Amino acid sequence: MQTRGKLFDDLSQLMTNAAGMAQGVKTEAETAMRSFMERWIADANLVTREEFEAVREMAAKARAENDELRARIEALEAKLK
Repeated sequence: MQTRGKLFDDLSQLMTNAAGMAQGVKTEAETAMRSFMERWIADANLVTREEFEAVREMAAKARAENDELRARIEALEAKLK
């Protein structure tokens, strides 16, 4: 009977080690994938959300200023006629 208990203890230890190793492999794979994605994004020259929002705001201001200038030009042209 003592042999059977030792067998189960060894099997239990083996399964525990295998689970720990699988967790380590999973963590390492996630880290490798994250590093790959970060390099890919950096190489792709993508803009950040903050940069995009800043440019969008600048474009909106320029558009508003353009509309204002167009109205002034039209008013001046109307005075000349």
